[in-house]
Amino acid sequence: MAIKTISSREVYRNPWTRVREDVIERANGKRGIYGVVDKDPACIVIPLEVGAEGEFVYLIEQFRYTVGARHWEFPQGGWELAEVVPEELARGELLEETGLTAERMTLLSTLQIAYGVMNQMQHVFLAEGLTMGKPDPDAEESDLVVKRVSVLELEAMILHGTIVDNCSVATWGLYRLWRERRELDLRR
Repeated sequence: MAIKTISSREVYRNPWTRVREDVIERANGKRGIYGVVDKDPACIVIPLEVGAEGEFVYLIEQFRYTVGARHWEFPQGGWELAEVVPEELARGELLEETGLTAERMTLLSTLQIAYGVMNQMQHVFLAEGLTMGKPDPDAEESDLVVKRVSVLELEAMILHGTIVDNCSVATWGLYRLWRERRELDLRR
């Protein structure tokens, strides 16, 4: 390893987050510190509808305290558990935040969120065959707004900076690559 951990101490903990400070030694022998945020696994879901009218996705808007503003994003979150079944987590978050259930869930990939400061993986799912039900948001999600938008509108929101959540933007890019490869494979 290029960096060796000399010592580690937890400096903060709550039900969602753990913060630790590690004394490290680099390959060149120089010591330093790393502040690390540890979070349990999360998921993000693209709820996709394809029909005669075109392609649509569901987004949620909520107030994000850390940036002091409301923003649009794909449904996402975690259960504050170190061990989760990714598809169960994705189905649970989708239902909780949007009221949607899906016939099919496809795991597209697992990404790391902000790995320069945080240790949290995020499972990326495509949800298809959607049925609308009643959302059941957590107490801190009571202000969620659900919106169905066309794929063209979604991409315009990304390009115009209306969607600034890096996880949502990365998820959409991943989906587009996955779909393009799948279409190429079907043509062969």
